[in-house]
Amino acid sequence: DNIWIYAANLAYGVTTTRDPQTATTDVLTYGDMVDAGQIPGPRIYSTGPGVGFWLYNLTSLDQTKKILEQYSKYYKTQYIKMYLTGNRQARQWIIQASKEQKLMPTTEGGLDFKLNMTHMLDGYPGIEHSLPIFPLYKDLTKSLAASKTALTPTLIVSYGGPWAENFYYTTESPLHDPKLNHFTPYEELHAKAARRAGSLGGWFTPEDQVFPKHAQGLKSLVEQDGLVGVGSHGQLQGLGYHWEMWSIGSGGMKPLDMLKTATILGATALGLDKDLGSIEPGKLADLVIMDQNPLTNIRNTNTIKYVVKNGRLYEGNTLDEIYPTPRKLDTGSWTKPVPVVNTPVKQ
Repeated sequence: DNIWIYAANLAYGVTTTRDPQTATTDVLTYGDMVDAGQIPGPRIYSTGPGVGFWLYNLTSLDQTKKILEQYSKYYKTQYIKMYLTGNRQARQWIIQASKEQKLMPTTEGGLDFKLNMTHMLDGYPGIEHSLPIFPLYKDLTKSLAASKTALTPTLIVSYGGPWAENFYYTTESPLHDPKLNHFTPYEELHAKAARRAGSLGGWFTPEDQVFPKHAQGLKSLVEQDGLVGVGSHGQLQGLGYHWEMWSIGSGGMKPLDMLKTATILGATALGLDKDLGSIEPGKLADLVIMDQNPLTNIRNTNTIKYVVKNGRLYEGNTLDEIYPTPRKLDTGSWTKPVPVVNTPVKQ
């Protein structure tokens, strides 16, 4: 059976994805299935479960090397997530061992700005989630840009205020989006979009939203040749990626710079810019073809007509393959009839 989350992301123009920390190793198998052509989806890279997910007690560099061999030799990942693992000495052991084993680590600061800064100073290539402060002053953005530490802010789950996704759930009517319904199981979409209450957060005034304030710092970072990536945190498959793009652009970033974060800057952050991220001879044939120009309105990123991945052409609304082998996408594993009332009560 096809896996709806990967089909949805490809249909929304995501041709390469990296999952920076999973609770299980299932995603590694899904990546193999995509590579083998068994299911449609983006290229899938993953860290597997984060280093720290199992609460390792790191006591030496040699022990750390043995732990990372689970990733470099057994899982055979190219990336790891250093997830709040020990003190600074332990974190430095991880990055030393990663370099030796040719693993690319990323990390997060868990709402601790000083921790984020030690990650940058110690040479970690990536920081997941926004920095827990705003505004970002020039000394910080210049340092981040110079270090080439990639910041993937996941504003859709913003730090310091309401999650950006709540803004879009209350303004975009995703529940009634035909394409989103085509790629999302009924119960999944309704659980997220029919109501927003409790731990998911509710309704907030525009003035309460913090993602535009975070985005102002991202604008400055990109303008100083820093690395910013687009990460939608797995909140809403496919469309959520566009919500994250729009959020990153909400601080005044130029549309072209916004598109760069979704393409060449993201590829550079993953170390894949020699093969992906721009249209150049020798690179893999990935394209997203839109009906309307995102340079005039960044929200036109959601007018996808066709998606090309590895030279295969797909219809954007259905993910039916057009070239080289015309065939329809089988959605049977997640498309079910809408539940009907089966009681004597008349509607």
